[in-house]
Amino acid sequence: MPAVLPPTGLPDPTLQPDPPLTSSNTSPAFDADKVTVVYILGGPGSGKGTQSARLVQDYGFVHLSAGDLLRAEQDRSGSQYGQLIKEYIKNGQIVPMEVTVKLLENAMHGKMANDGTGRFLIDGFPRKMDQAAFFESSVCHSRCTIFLDCPEDVMKERLLNRGKTSGRIDDNEESIKKRFRTFVETSMPVVEHFEKEGRVVKVSAVGTEQEIYEHVVEELAAHGIAPQK
Repeated sequence: MPAVLPPTGLPDPTLQPDPPLTSSNTSPAFDADKVTVVYILGGPGSGKGTQSARLVQDYGFVHLSAGDLLRAEQDRSGSQYGQLIKEYIKNGQIVPMEVTVKLLENAMHGKMANDGTGRFLIDGFPRKMDQAAFFESSVCHSRCTIFLDCPEDVMKERLLNRGKTSGRIDDNEESIKKRFRTFVETSMPVVEHFEKEGRVVKVSAVGTEQEIYEHVVEELAAHGIAPQK
């Protein structure tokens, strides 16, 4: 079963819980009636960061990027897992589940303790079914998943352009190909699972930033999520 971790602790990332689809907790850390969690998923370069910024501004979401949290941890002084996380990201592989989930839970606790904000937009997570099941059983049940549907050639062009200035080690053609393959094989089943439950906001990610955002707003309204202005 998954290890019970202290708020600031991280598990051995070489270990995976057995089985990974359930939590040993009797209930999630957060009450879904009081805390709203929305996932935003899409292939690399589909525009998750861009759309997330608009949603934060209009909806009062706290934006939590799983990738940003992992990148920050890999550079954190004294982190014994930093180099391992760096290698996973460089190779387009998914970092072990418990590391990512614990970083997200810690960030949520920190924000709630700081100002009581209870709306979270989680970017780029869950990327696998075991992550989805573990997070929902141990941290919080999500309201819905925004899925930015974007053709591979469009995403590749965007990432290569971003790589000219981003400085990210995974914005190169070899890493991009691995990330595409990983997304299709491991993340699309997550989207399909939530879609069967009627909890997916599917939006074409081709068009202008404004056009895409307007479709996201329309679909969120259909799921009972309105802007906070």
